[in-house]
Amino acid sequence: MSDPALDLSLPNKPPGPFGPPLMPPRVTDLSFSEGPPAIPSAAPWFGPNSKLGSRSDPVAPRTMIVGRGVLLSADISFCDRLVIDGNVEASLDECRELEISATGLFKGNAKVANAEISGRFEGDLFVRKRLIIRASGYVSGSITYEELEIESGGKVTGILMHESNKTTLLLPEPAFAKGY
Repeated sequence: MSDPALDLSLPNKPPGPFGPPLMPPRVTDLSFSEGPPAIPSAAPWFGPNSKLGSRSDPVAPRTMIVGRGVLLSADISFCDRLVIDGNVEASLDECRELEISATGLFKGNAKVANAEISGRFEGDLFVRKRLIIRASGYVSGSITYEELEIESGGKVTGILMHESNKTTLLLPEPAFAKGY
C-alpha cells in the first residue's frame, strides 16, 4: 500500500465537456478590509486628465512606431503619428505627423500634414503644412510643401513644389516656346 502523502502521480480529471477556462474574480468582485491591492499596470491608462497626443507621450493612440532594425512594408492610412527608427517601404495616406529619426529610412509615397526628417526619405512627399529637414536629413524625389525649413547640412535632391491654397503660381512661358 502506498502512502497518500508520497503519492506523486498526476490527478485524474473526470471526462466531460470542455468549457471555458476559469477566470479569476475581478477586483471589483472582491472585498478587502484595507482597500484593494496595488495592481501593476502593463500599459498606460488614458484617463480624463491624460495628455493624449502630446509629444511627451510617445505611445499615444493612433501612433505607429517602427523600431530600429525593423523592416515594414505596408499601406498605412489615417494614423495620427508615424515615428520611423527602422526601414519602411510604404504608401502613407493622411497621417498628421511623420517623424523619421536619424536611423530611419522611408521609401515610397506619403501624404501628411507635418513632417520632420532627420533620416532618409526617398519617393513622393506631399506635406500640407510644414516640412522640416534636419541637419542629418536627406530627402529625394518629388516634394510638395506649404512651409519648408532646412537646417544647415540637410540635403534635398529632386523636385520642390510649393503648395499654396491661396494662390496658384504660374510660370511665364519660356522664350523658346514663343518661337523666337
